[in-house]
Amino acid sequence: MSDVLDPERRAARLVELEASLLDERRFEDWLSLYAPEGCYWMPASYEQSSPDDALSLLYEDRRLLALRVRRLASPVVHIEVPPSRTHHHLSAVQVSALPDQAIQVDSMQWIAMVRSGEQRVFSARCRHRLVEVNGALLIESKTVRLLDCDSGHRGFAIPL
Repeated sequence: MSDVLDPERRAARLVELEASLLDERRFEDWLSLYAPEGCYWMPASYEQSSPDDALSLLYEDRRLLALRVRRLASPVVHIEVPPSRTHHHLSAVQVSALPDQAIQVDSMQWIAMVRSGEQRVFSARCRHRLVEVNGALLIESKTVRLLDCDSGHRGFAIPL
């Protein structure tokens, strides 16, 4: 069956593409996957059900994501000199149609990040909410629920 006709496979591929773009540091292309009202959320506690409940590790709307991408493109972003490299490993991908025509993609992700000879490893349960905008499937929200979200973390210069 063609991917054009298979919404589940199309949704899973979008999540795979997002991970690939992050690994390739193609942040402008990554940002283009987000809907105008899109947001990226990384809760600070595992049980946190909303970014309004408590402080989050990250909670950025598309405007703030665009600012982050612009900063990462700048040659004077010292926190990213030398630049970080990541590998995203996705598993247990589950796609569900939602009653409001959105699509939910849940996945487990293991993310290795290396910078200046130091490796950091993150295990996360991720949830993407995808919506159709002018014929394109886009990310309306991404939640990255780190297994150790309530541990001490240094700042995240690049999105996971």
